[in-house]
Amino acid sequence: MEDKSKKIYTINQAYKKAADYCAYQERCQQEVRNKLYHWGLHSEDVENVIALLITDGFVNEERFSKAFAGGKFRMKKWGKVKIKKELKQKNISDYCIRKGLGEIDNKEYIKSLKDIIDKKAGEIRGKNKFKKLNRVASFAISKGYESELVWDIIKDKIDI
Repeated sequence: MEDKSKKIYTINQAYKKAADYCAYQERCQQEVRNKLYHWGLHSEDVENVIALLITDGFVNEERFSKAFAGGKFRMKKWGKVKIKKELKQKNISDYCIRKGLGEIDNKEYIKSLKDIIDKKAGEIRGKNKFKKLNRVASFAISKGYESELVWDIIKDKIDI
């Protein structure tokens, strides 16, 4: 079996390809950096291409954070803890993480958490109320919601 050799890109080719990659959807610097290394560029070239992409507006960490946080909250119903953790793994700055999380409306956030708790409570069968509440809380916390907030809402809905 032959080993396929990677195509080697010039800086201009890599820039064009990376610009297309970024235009398709919001990307953070780390995602673009990983892609450029995957394409066989060396570190100095990678950083030069990323600098050009930032200058030309293809890569913007704050814009990425806002899109990521808003999307994960609306589409996957993730909580702020999980979103923050994922952004940290992508080497996003604390400032950009705060900006991204700021895009989530608090009223919508609480409503989403209440909906998750109600839905999960309706799915769990069993007579032991304590176990049921614990499983509901564990599920909501695993979705990335703050444990104190989860328990406060569960206490308000103690008739689950």
